Amino acid sequence: MIRSILREFGHILPTGIEPVSKSAREHGTEEQLKMPEMADGILGVMCHQLNGLNARIDGLTKLIEQHGWLDADARRVMRMPGVGPITASAIVAPIGDAKQFETGRDLAAWLGMRPLNKSSGGKERLGRIPKKGDRYIRRLLIIGMTSRALMAKNKPENADTWTARLLAEKPFRLATVAMANKSARIIWALLAKREEYRRPIA
Repeated sequence: MIRSILREFGHILPTGIEPVSKSAREHGTEEQLKMPEMADGILGVMCHQLNGLNARIDGLTKLIEQHGWLDADARRVMRMPGVGPITASAIVAPIGDAKQFETGRDLAAWLGMRPLNKSSGGKERLGRIPKKGDRYIRRLLIIGMTSRALMAKNKPENADTWTARLLAEKPFRLATVAMANKSARIIWALLAKREEYRRPIA
């Protein structure tokens, strides 16, 4: 609505949520925008509501981060690239004892990240991701791996060999899902075996 009101009177914001949040924070402090007084009043109410919502989100995010750093398992998972406090906390809480899964593949399947097997005639073929399981955790992992993949594309010299080869050979979205799948299996090893994350040598 904020973007729509501003556009109605010729003030175009860049795409994304941050320009809207920035405009809301600065409403009333910058030079008065040219628009009717009633429209400016409605805009002010919406900006106030958005600022309050963002403040509450920031507060809750900090609480989650603090909890993540206090939990040994969450700290262990957070050492993985692309996994922050929110993702780590969201993974550790529902999994509980990771030993309930026999392998990392089982955990990946539980998250709905293991591709369907369509092999036949001795030829291995993997189908689409079934997208069953915990959608929230799956989405967090894919978002984290998307960020990691973008960093690898922008700075290929810092990317490990497996990630670089995957990004070169597969479509970007398929590569990020594969990275999230591998991350789920690594997370299982960290939690079930109480291991520490070790970056790939190459």
